[in-house]
Amino acid sequence: MSALAIAASSLAVLLGLAPEATPPVRTAKITILSTMLADKGIGEWGFSALVEVDGKRILFDTGAQPDTVLRNAGVLGIDLSDVTDVVLSHSHWDHVGGLETLRKAFSGKNPAAMSRVHVGKGFFTPRTRNGASFNPMLLARRELTTAGIQFIEHDQPTELMPGVWLTGPVKRIHPEHNYPKDVFVDSPKGPEVDPVAEDSSLVLDTKDGLVVLTGCGHAGVINTLEAARAAVRDTKVSTVFGGLHLFAADDATLDWTANQFRRFGVRELVGAHCTGIEAVYRLRSQAGLDRRTAVVGAVGASWQLGKGIDAGQLAR
Repeated sequence: MSALAIAASSLAVLLGLAPEATPPVRTAKITILSTMLADKGIGEWGFSALVEVDGKRILFDTGAQPDTVLRNAGVLGIDLSDVTDVVLSHSHWDHVGGLETLRKAFSGKNPAAMSRVHVGKGFFTPRTRNGASFNPMLLARRELTTAGIQFIEHDQPTELMPGVWLTGPVKRIHPEHNYPKDVFVDSPKGPEVDPVAEDSSLVLDTKDGLVVLTGCGHAGVINTLEAARAAVRDTKVSTVFGGLHLFAADDATLDWTANQFRRFGVRELVGAHCTGIEAVYRLRSQAGLDRRTAVVGAVGASWQLGKGIDAGQLAR
């Protein structure tokens, strides 16, 4: 090491500054297994994606219908039997429906398959819609636990594996209200609209920046990007992937979101599930992206570190 380098290093130590750590994620791929649009397999109102990082795999959400993810994985030639960890972004029916089927399908081959399920604090909070229960996981929890599934609740950001972070519940900095207005939770003041407090996303720390994977983004996609950067490191968010719950958003909301994407340095967008087709096009235009870098997510579509988005045929 040169004298200049030694001096610079010593100065950094004296000032309490440490050199930026090299992001630990070297290889990464995300593949959609459940969403509405499908080139192959079947589409549904739901979401699921397989996350592969440096030889390890996590299933993010499990779709709506019991067998959608299982069937689509088969059509795509993807073996899920070695997946031990599942992240459920929130408790809504269209993200949790396939968990029991997947556990039963693969536990014979691999007793640890789908056995650890990571959720945000508040996941099991009772909800109501039109006076009826609106949290399917309350009824399913005992049966799933008996089937060998361990639920792990996170109340803060957690590194699940090197370079792969779960945000846990996201702080609502910006006034984004990306959640249903007809679902309620009890509060000291009586029933109030459920803000989906447990809503959590996955963050990959890569050499190109942060990659943020959302289920519905009920906490607000920009709030989620703020949380990702606060939890992992202060750098650009290069890729946003998943459901953003903007299908009903007006143009002003979409334009504000797109401007925030520019602020974060977003260069790639895969808007699946509840993002909305028109919303993806509006975000693409206003954020300065194009049809190669901002696409509607389809079953089988993927993003890969260093290669970008493979949208499939229909959404290309």
